[in-house]
Amino acid sequence: MKSIFPDRIICLTEETTETIYLLGEQKRIIGISGFTVRPPIARKEKKKVCTFIDANIDEIISLSPDLVIGYSDIQADIAQKLIKKGVTVWINNYRDINGILKMIGQVGMLVNQIEKSNNLIIDINANLEVVKEKVKNFKIKPKIYFEEWYDPIITNIQWVSEIIELCGGINIFPASKEESLAKDRIINNSDDILHKNPDIILVSWCGKKFKKDRLINRRGWDKISAVKNDNIYEVSSDIILQPGPASLTEGVNIIFNIISDWVKIRCE
Repeated sequence: MKSIFPDRIICLTEETTETIYLLGEQKRIIGISGFTVRPPIARKEKKKVCTFIDANIDEIISLSPDLVIGYSDIQADIAQKLIKKGVTVWINNYRDINGILKMIGQVGMLVNQIEKSNNLIIDINANLEVVKEKVKNFKIKPKIYFEEWYDPIITNIQWVSEIIELCGGINIFPASKEESLAKDRIINNSDDILHKNPDIILVSWCGKKFKKDRLINRRGWDKISAVKNDNIYEVSSDIILQPGPASLTEGVNIIFNIISDWVKIRCE
């Protein structure tokens, strides 16, 4: 009997590629995003057919996918073109931690690995609960500023905002699902950041290498506590800015350790 599950999947973004590999069903993937770095082997063994906002529609069609998975309204044009060509397309549009967990569960159903996906969700939730318990012991919490882009200055999307709070930080620009697009998270006046005076600055310039001088040499930023105390940390965008397992495992652990070290120093 012919399989009822898709066995020729193209992933237009990294997080579903990562998830399918974690579930041991990578044989189903026939195409990936050129921005994919997780897992590293995917870049070596899978054809790259798109970036985030552009895709080679003819090449995708030539691969005869039975499912194309994308992410967000930003890929709506790609999805529309494929749908008009008769391709089945699934576009995720979540922005929060709960949405990431739902995506993992849904991918598990799509590739016939419900038990594995449930176990992955359980493991991730267990790690989050451990972090939450440790945070309860914090006597103080640092003010955190997260920068996703430098010009214009763009701050964090919702799942990053939630991770910061979960890890014991006070996010100076808490994001919500109403601020899903980057243009909705632009900081028009950098003085707003000066006035909030963050204790820690986290930076992930969306695939571009962080240049510290560009940040600390902004007008008046030498007065910010995080700059004066050199509490500035880059978090790789392939970990924290992709809404998949890595953000809730490595991303959470990295941010928690940064905040935890800050708290320890100030409570000694």
